[in-house]
Amino acid sequence: MGVEFAAPVVGLFSATADYTSVVSINIFVTLLCACIVIGHLLEENRWMNESTTAIVIGLCTGFVILLISKGTSSRILVFSEDLFFIYLLPPIIFNAGFQVKKKQFFRNFMTITLFGAVGTLISFSLISFGAYRLCKLMDIGPMELGDFLAIGAIFSATDSVCTLQVLNQDETPLLYSLVFGEGVVNDATSVVLFNAIQSFDLSHINSSTGFQLVGNFLYLFIISTLLGVVAGLLSAYVIKKLYFGRHSTDREVALMILMAYLSYVLAELFELSAILTVFFCGIVMSHYTWHNVTESSRITTKHIFATMSFISEIFIFLYVGMDALDIEKWKIVSGSPGKSISTSAALLGMVLVGRAAFVFPLSFLSNLTKKLPEEKINWKQQVTIWWAGLMRGAVSIALAYKKFSLSGFTQQHPNAVMITSTITVVLFSTVVFGLLTKPLVKFLLPSTRHASSEPSTPKSFLAPLLGNGQESEADLGIHVPRPTSLRMLLTTPTHTVHHYWRKFDNAFMRPMFGGRGFAPFVPGSPTERSTLDVNN
Repeated sequence: MGVEFAAPVVGLFSATADYTSVVSINIFVTLLCACIVIGHLLEENRWMNESTTAIVIGLCTGFVILLISKGTSSRILVFSEDLFFIYLLPPIIFNAGFQVKKKQFFRNFMTITLFGAVGTLISFSLISFGAYRLCKLMDIGPMELGDFLAIGAIFSATDSVCTLQVLNQDETPLLYSLVFGEGVVNDATSVVLFNAIQSFDLSHINSSTGFQLVGNFLYLFIISTLLGVVAGLLSAYVIKKLYFGRHSTDREVALMILMAYLSYVLAELFELSAILTVFFCGIVMSHYTWHNVTESSRITTKHIFATMSFISEIFIFLYVGMDALDIEKWKIVSGSPGKSISTSAALLGMVLVGRAAFVFPLSFLSNLTKKLPEEKINWKQQVTIWWAGLMRGAVSIALAYKKFSLSGFTQQHPNAVMITSTITVVLFSTVVFGLLTKPLVKFLLPSTRHASSEPSTPKSFLAPLLGNGQESEADLGIHVPRPTSLRMLLTTPTHTVHHYWRKFDNAFMRPMFGGRGFAPFVPGSPTERSTLDVNN
């Protein structure tokens, strides 16, 4: 478990740090810095974005290493799915939950769940069936039912980072919340599906297998969410009761980071969906825990979480670029390059069809439940949502390695075909579709024209954080008129779910766990003084 170096393969935490490992670390850190600098210089470019830049730099670096090593290696690091799932993914998902505008997210929660869960199941079914027919038609090699189902889960995992970089959640709150929320729920659903498939003996299928699979899926989904909520509430309660800010803001920050990571590793320990757990832990922490710490700790945690997420994303895309040229995987499929290319093209086509098969029908169903025109998903927004989910990224790569390889290498031809095809689809979708994302969004959504000029460095993550964006009408002092007719009552109900939740939250949750207006009094805290001034 952990990181290994490729030339020669040396453990990162070896007893004696030799010269080769130090050089490897220096090169990789230098490349990370180069990605940030070049991404900044290309900020105004119409086509490029941070993800595409990191992959292109990774490809160029891999090519240079391949030439220097005379074709023996293309990477500085050997990929480990543990490195991805245990160290790189948690800060990305946690920051997503921590900085989301909760009111907008939960207002569209049913539509997000429709896309992220039901839509992923539809895409999973179509891709799994298509993979079964494809492998039989092209005679790729002996594969089992579990392999076809795993392929469906692997290629159902989206990566909407490129689209989110050019969308603005203040200008297009509905579209941003749908793309953002669906991406997180989709990744969680794909991983839960993958783990559920791995835990079942599919060689003996009976009439109850399908129900068991669905039951296991729902169990993982619900328990994982509850674990994240409990971890977030526990951190809020401890920080509120013990008043860490009296003596040390460092302890507050450290406890928030460690409690967030603890929720993730606990979910992994109990074989739950760690993505869902840490995402909802981030939401709960931003709603309760974050308001219980001092002002300096609030600013510090925002910067830390956003920066860790940003570096992890760049790390992943940079490595995917280098790993794509790994000679070991391509040697196995070199005898039939046409078959590998055809498989990649067919899988990419399944991704296109599988996504269209649920985005447009489910958008139609969602619109039937909406009364106000601005709440409905128009045609241009549907196309943007469809496009946002076409890109495949690190989750697909990690799941493919977990299923079809051992420690980054494979010797069986069908497994090698699946891994190389996954890499090809990820590279093509990220680079080609990613290059077209900015022009497409500008064309379909001209109102977001200046959104592309938003920096995609950590500042873009911090901007929405520095303003909470979570205030309700009551908090802002806005008077909401009571409906005067039955039609207005249907379109603008007086007592919404959010209304009842706020009453329960203010009456029971915030007095116990803290939050805005219920933070503990810490003498001398600038946060407390400003809070008292506002309340008075």
